[in-house]
Amino acid sequence: MRSAISGTTVQGNGVPGVVSALVTDTQQDDAAPAAGGGRRRGRDRSEGNRNRLPEQLPLRQPYMRLNHTDVLSADEIESIHEASLAILERVGMEFLCPESRSIMREAGADVDESNHRVRFPRELIESSIRTAPAEFTLHSRNPARNVRVGGRWMAVGTVASAPHFIDRAGVRRTGDRDGFRDLLRLAQMLDIVHYIAGYPVEPVDLHAGIRHLEASYDILTMTDKGLHCYSLGRRRNLDCLEMVRIARGVDMATIDREPSVITVVNTNSPLRLDIPMAQGMIEFARHNQPVVVTPFTLAGAMAPITLGGALAQQNAEALAGIAFMQIVNPGSPVMYGGFTSNVDMQSGAPAFGTPEYVRTAMISGQLCRRYGVPYRSSNVCAANALDAQAAYESVFSLWGAVMGGVNFLMHGAGWMEGGLHASLDKMLLDADLLQMVAKMLEPVAVDADAIPIDTIEEVGPGGHFFGTAHTQARFRDAFYRPFLSDWRNYESWEEAGRPTADQKAHSLVDRFLAAYEEPPMDPEVKAELRAFVDRRVAEGGVATDF
Repeated sequence: MRSAISGTTVQGNGVPGVVSALVTDTQQDDAAPAAGGGRRRGRDRSEGNRNRLPEQLPLRQPYMRLNHTDVLSADEIESIHEASLAILERVGMEFLCPESRSIMREAGADVDESNHRVRFPRELIESSIRTAPAEFTLHSRNPARNVRVGGRWMAVGTVASAPHFIDRAGVRRTGDRDGFRDLLRLAQMLDIVHYIAGYPVEPVDLHAGIRHLEASYDILTMTDKGLHCYSLGRRRNLDCLEMVRIARGVDMATIDREPSVITVVNTNSPLRLDIPMAQGMIEFARHNQPVVVTPFTLAGAMAPITLGGALAQQNAEALAGIAFMQIVNPGSPVMYGGFTSNVDMQSGAPAFGTPEYVRTAMISGQLCRRYGVPYRSSNVCAANALDAQAAYESVFSLWGAVMGGVNFLMHGAGWMEGGLHASLDKMLLDADLLQMVAKMLEPVAVDADAIPIDTIEEVGPGGHFFGTAHTQARFRDAFYRPFLSDWRNYESWEEAGRPTADQKAHSLVDRFLAAYEEPPMDPEVKAELRAFVDRRVAEGGVATDF
């Protein structure tokens, strides 16, 4: 056989035999590259197809052990803060929901009913955001899937809200329930994905008035991970809260104590919040459920073309939303969402994974640390195909998010085309990248076992470590083994048919989907959940005339 180390032929006993044994044990199958690192789960499975899947990292959240990257000085962060307060005092924001304006008027904001403009005294903003919690736990129906949000914890959510998806034949299609369910199946199988952060693709074959009911039912039964609710009016939020209550088997008082479903509120940049979003914020604040306030500030389009100006506007909109939540219910959980990027000034299309995106992601993290609230960022790209662009733009997005100190990574797996389509194959590639990030964040041992002086003495100058007992006891789990990378030399790779990463991702997705099993749910709970959905569907769901 060929050595993966030198490309030379190895045979016989002694050192070459040791090298041969190592290469043989770790050789990757063309259709299913191995993965993992540390103590992984794959080797322990003996049932069904799942024991033939690549190994994954243990089921746990990454913890940020590296220093955050501070792009700006403390004085420069204060400049953005002061500019944001000036924007909210002088310009204000439009709050289209009358109830929201009434709440803020009573809290001391200056409300102009003629144009729905709300101007915030700086003291109101600064006193309100102080009550926002720095950390909280999101509860799933399976307690093993609970996630901590804030501090140095990192949680990963799926791609969300894409209108299209790539089917298994490689065709870009309008989102439907079948594609939506396939994305849920894969998300359930990938342990580095901690949360279903929205509909991975919009199942538009479900009427908009009942979509939240059927889609939430699918999420709660096909996965045991956390639920996202689209904040499109009060009734949807209340329906999702009741469905989560049923799935968890608890009463509403417990739901109110234990955050169990998130929503993302995108301000209508520049400087506007619409009616259904505000209604959802009010309902979630009253029930102590977290809201991710995320301005959609694309420099040159919905925000000033300069990064400083775009960040000041993003910060103003985020602070207004966070303050509003705290005015409704002081101490209710919130997240600050950073989503400032730029547009292609030749076409007007959003660009992601750019140097501008990386810098604003890091600076957004600095702003969150200044306010002491959890930080949401995203793993995004503008690529249309699973190619080099998709990979390197996602790596840059992850770099900005991780080094910015992200706590909740939206669109963590599967985002393509600037959010216009979701991809199962990209979800698999992203899972590989995310596992690499998780592995990178693990501590490095420097104890006597990790620094084997006796073994170094045994090998001596000019020797090798392949045959030592220290290596033999650890080589299977010593290093991260990726899903997709192919480390064979050129000749061996060519003999195997020249497999590429996108081909291997496609094949591996098929195997994950074939191995999927619905997570257990008590039959009585499932029946109660189905009965609730059926009743609400029969009632017509919710109005869609916003």
